[in-house]
Amino acid sequence: MLTTEVPTREELVRRASELAPALRNKAAWSEEHRRVHDEAIEAMADAGIFRLRVPARYGGYESDTSTLLDVAAELARGDGSAAWTASVYWIPTWMTCLFPDEVQDEVFATRDVRVCGTLSPTAMAAPVDGGVVVNGRWGFVSGAWHSHWQEIVAIQVGPEGEPMPIIALVPMTDLEIIDDWNTSGLRGTGSVTTVAKDVFIPAERVLPLGAVLGGQPASKANAAVPIYRVPLLPVAAASSIGTALGLARAAKDAFFERLPERKITYTDYASQSAAPLTHLQVADAIMKIDEAEFHAHRLTGLVDAKGAAGDAWTLEERVRARADMGAVCRLAKEAVDVFATASGGSSIYTHVPIQRIARDITAMNLHALMHPNTNAELYGRVLCGLEPNTLYI
Repeated sequence: MLTTEVPTREELVRRASELAPALRNKAAWSEEHRRVHDEAIEAMADAGIFRLRVPARYGGYESDTSTLLDVAAELARGDGSAAWTASVYWIPTWMTCLFPDEVQDEVFATRDVRVCGTLSPTAMAAPVDGGVVVNGRWGFVSGAWHSHWQEIVAIQVGPEGEPMPIIALVPMTDLEIIDDWNTSGLRGTGSVTTVAKDVFIPAERVLPLGAVLGGQPASKANAAVPIYRVPLLPVAAASSIGTALGLARAAKDAFFERLPERKITYTDYASQSAAPLTHLQVADAIMKIDEAEFHAHRLTGLVDAKGAAGDAWTLEERVRARADMGAVCRLAKEAVDVFATASGGSSIYTHVPIQRIARDITAMNLHALMHPNTNAELYGRVLCGLEPNTLYI
């Protein structure tokens, strides 16, 4: 087992901030080639970005979600796709820590291991001696090109039993990658489709999905570690929002960088900064960022506090976690939209960052688990006394 000195949150955020310019420099390449540049991946690995959710006994940092929020927000100021990919790695890496300890020994034997994943049960698993055989495919697998393992979800059906969703870990070498990520936003994430054809998975690398959703780990070594005793969906929500917040801040940065040289065409404003309209737009956008920060910190604060105390989660807390995630995405997009609208016709050129930021935050808001409307409806449903209409809480 490996242990290492754990950097402080401030140190990790500083590293992420220092990475942002390098990520920005590779963002155009990542967009064109539809995956994060190898050098950007290596730079994030060197900075320890992929160790934030790894247990300390393997040289990880066991960082809380408040740290994930701040780190991802800084990465996204450089490139939303790189930040999103790092965030996606954090979630299946955390899920790996719920598996039996001998499975973790295998996965974390690779330094700076990267685990991609999905929660969609779009494959079938047939029980066999010693494990299961899986056939199927999974879409939207962000970061698959640079991953060592994939966390998959499948439906296991036995000869006499009821269908049961399972979660499992599979080496990427056992899967086929379909290069189908041709999208308008988050193009650099390389969120391709992966395919399993008669892939055998040993029983120790398989868990019931319900146990994972309910925060019932099979790991003995991690049972008392605060960050691993929280239900999956609140963890996933808190792990994802930093990219949205960082994209809103990136839009602010991009707008103010261009502001001194801009006029408003076909008006007598020689400087855009002198126009009352600009004042209203800037104030509106930054207030939306402030509101997004409130929901982001409320969410991560709740996840971290519940994990530290080991307290049970109420139903309302679970669905509010998703509502807070949706609110961060919505408000961040609204802020970006204001800055993009205020950036004028010249902002549609591909070398101007605001157009990429706007496409990336739009893509985030369309994600099934992050969609603001879906999450708000779920929260309101429970507040009205109805049962949730999803297992993903």
